[in-house]
Amino acid sequence: MKPMKITVALADAIVLSALSAGLLQAANPVMPGADPHAVAVGDTVWIYPTWSDRRLERFFAFSSTNLTTWQRHGPVLDFEDVAWIRDDGQERHHAWAPAALEKNGTWFFYYSVGPQNPTPSRIGVAMGAGPQGPFRDSGKPLLTGGSGFEAIDPMVFTDPQTGKSFLYAGGSAGAKLRVFELNPDMISFAREIAVETPQQFTEGAFMHCRQGRYYLSYSHGGWQHASYSVHYATADGPVGPWRYRGAILVSDATRKGPGHHSFLRRPGTEDWLIVYHRWENQSGDGPYRGRRQICIDRIEYGPDGLIRPIVMTGD
Repeated sequence: MKPMKITVALADAIVLSALSAGLLQAANPVMPGADPHAVAVGDTVWIYPTWSDRRLERFFAFSSTNLTTWQRHGPVLDFEDVAWIRDDGQERHHAWAPAALEKNGTWFFYYSVGPQNPTPSRIGVAMGAGPQGPFRDSGKPLLTGGSGFEAIDPMVFTDPQTGKSFLYAGGSAGAKLRVFELNPDMISFAREIAVETPQQFTEGAFMHCRQGRYYLSYSHGGWQHASYSVHYATADGPVGPWRYRGAILVSDATRKGPGHHSFLRRPGTEDWLIVYHRWENQSGDGPYRGRRQICIDRIEYGPDGLIRPIVMTGD
C-alpha cells in the first residue's frame, strides 16, 4: 500500500481545523523566555515575551498557528530607537514584560523599562500597523515609578461592555497595583482609578472577562523561587472591588516558579489557555539560575465560573 500524500494546503487546513476545534496541545516548553503576553489574531497566536538574545534592550514577537512551531519577528522595538530611554542618565536599561492590544485598527505595544534603581522604572507605549510590528514609540514615557511604586508589568484591557480601555501596572518590591483609564488615543491617561491591591499580589497583573465575570490574575512570590505562583480574584467590573479566590498555578516536583502569565481564548471557541513561564528540571526552593521557559496549558472553569487548579504538562 502506497503512503498517502498530503499536500501543503491540506496539511495547513488540518492544522487550522484542529486549532479551531481546540484539539492541539502545546509541547511544553514551547520556547525560552519570560513574562509572555499572548494574543489571538484569527487562527494565529502571538506571544510577546521578555526575551534575551545577548542584548537586553529590545523586544521580539513570536507567532504560531499550531502552538508548536513558532516564527520569530523583529526586533519589534529596540531601545536604540526610543529617544527618551536615557533621559534618566543611566547607561544600562532592561526591556521587560511587554503587552500588546489592537484598538480601532492600530496596534499598541506597552513595555517596561527597568530596572527600578538607581532611577525609577518607566512604562512606554509604541504603535504599529499589525501584531508583527515594528512599533514606533509615542515619544515619551506613559508612566514613571517613584515613591515606592515600580512602574513595571503593563497590561491593557478593553472592557467588552463599555469599550473603555484600562492599564494595570506595578508590583515587585512595592507590590502595589495601580489602574488607569486610557484616553481614546491609547497613549495617555484619562484618569487614575483608586483600587485596592488584591491579596497575595506581587506583580504581573492580567485581566480577562468570561461570561460577564472579570478575572484579575497575578503573580505572587519571588521570581527565582518555588514560591512564585499565580493567584486570582474576581469582580463584577474591570476595576473591582476584588474578591480573592486563591492560587491556581503552583510549583510541582520539578517545574518551579510558574507565573507572569496571560490568558488566551481561542477564537470561536470556549477553550481557554494560560501562557506563562517556569523553571524546568529544578529542585529545592531556589534561587534558580539559567533561562526560564514559556509554556502553555489548558484552563478549566467550574460550573460556578471559578478557575480550577491548573495542571502543568510537558516532558
